[in-house]
Amino acid sequence: MAATFATTTNNNKMMASSESIDQSQHISVNHDRSFSLLDFKGTTFGLAAKGMRNELGNMVAAVPEGPERDHFAKEMDSFFDLFARYLAEKAKGQKINWSKIKSPKEEQILYYKNLNTPVANASNVNNLSKLAVLKLNGGLGTTMGCVGPKSAIEVRDGMTFLDLTVRQVEYLNSTNQVNVPLILMNSFNTDVDTTNIIQKYSSHALQILTFNQSRYPRVGKESLLPTAPSYADNGPNWYPPGHGDLFESLNNSGLLDQLIADGKEYLFISNVDNLGATVDTTILDHMASSGSEFIMEVTDKTKADIKGGTLIDYDGQVRLLEIAQVPSEYIEEFKSIKKFKIFNTNNLWVSLKAIKRLVTDSAFNMEIIENIKTTEGGEKVIQLETAVGAAIKHFQNAIGINVPRSRFLPVKSTSDLFLITSDLYSLHHGVLSMNNKRLFGTVPLVKLGDHFKKVGHYSSRFKSPPHILELDHLTVTGDVTFGSDVVLRGTVIIVANHGSRIDIPSGAILDDKVVSGNLRILDH
Repeated sequence: MAATFATTTNNNKMMASSESIDQSQHISVNHDRSFSLLDFKGTTFGLAAKGMRNELGNMVAAVPEGPERDHFAKEMDSFFDLFARYLAEKAKGQKINWSKIKSPKEEQILYYKNLNTPVANASNVNNLSKLAVLKLNGGLGTTMGCVGPKSAIEVRDGMTFLDLTVRQVEYLNSTNQVNVPLILMNSFNTDVDTTNIIQKYSSHALQILTFNQSRYPRVGKESLLPTAPSYADNGPNWYPPGHGDLFESLNNSGLLDQLIADGKEYLFISNVDNLGATVDTTILDHMASSGSEFIMEVTDKTKADIKGGTLIDYDGQVRLLEIAQVPSEYIEEFKSIKKFKIFNTNNLWVSLKAIKRLVTDSAFNMEIIENIKTTEGGEKVIQLETAVGAAIKHFQNAIGINVPRSRFLPVKSTSDLFLITSDLYSLHHGVLSMNNKRLFGTVPLVKLGDHFKKVGHYSSRFKSPPHILELDHLTVTGDVTFGSDVVLRGTVIIVANHGSRIDIPSGAILDDKVVSGNLRILDH
């Protein structure tokens, strides 16, 4: 018998099967797709499936009837789908077969430089008119010492990630006389703050749409039951299940149907903190002319990117391989730049009609990432997540395009922020581009110590951004401050030992220098 937490059309009542699982049964969750539990009979996994089903059913039943309960029931259906697949994989001991992993075929990865550069014409504008831009906006700024959505952090000239994105899309629309909407996929962690923040754009000539990704319950590692006591619990027992949830959530929100009804055909997806992820008409036009339903932008891997997901050929099919999927004995091989030469930027171009087809057919079956966390109370909990890029295997004519490194400009730390705020980049209409006075196309390697880790502390240590057009490598550790108009060239290492402080004076020029010890400059 099928198990579903969705309310029925006829009587709007929650249904949940509590029958025991035997060899002839399947778990089906709010759709026709089933998961065989042949290996579950009499096992811990079979009991775990039944226990989880009952717990989720009880949580749904406790929510008053209405739209809120219907929405929660859909989320729990999707979560149980994920959990059942997780148990099935555990029971079968499924792991990726490393011997089947091959480098992508030539036709699976195209080079951006070989694409036809579009000429501004009616066809080009027509493709733009069918485009929507989606930013993944579910993350908080906590790792950089900030409160609230990461998209609200100021990154350049007093503007936030969101400010820059709005400016980019506004300029795109005004230049081409089109109406490309900006969509934000929030999480329950960022939704309220983001809703308040975007009010300041209400007078802008830009349509901003939002929806929330799902809220899933953490699972006790030992009990294999949800740690959340109820739907109403707003504590850390819930988590956003990774950006692979995008397709289901976009559909459940009603936005997918709305976009298609509005004549939109293409969706450009990227992380909100990737300042290089701008609309590229060369890629858009290639998608329109080639009929590809899914394009992933990849770029050449460096030593800084060894943990990034990569595209592979697996049984003749292009797939995304994440480090979390790699057996421990092959981790070092995965990190090899020689074998895995590219990585996923998470800039994705996807057909909206194809998303609708796959959601309707319940065809999405992305690889599950098991993320084990430890709560403040010391309990081990499991978060089951999926990556949006892993959906590439489900789309027709899916390819990767090897793009210039300039399209991958993430800000994950204050070391990244140091680069973005410097004279290494210029800003035009919300788009950052490398200063043409930089003699080489690579960016300097910057490592800032713990004294610079939080944005507030970082900002207090610079009177103005240093000039770094000729910088190759910078390492700073300890209690160090910089005056205004400091010039850094070549390799510069500054180390203030414990108990010491170094003040780099205004106007100083450090060219291939190592600075250590104690240097104080006092105002008078």
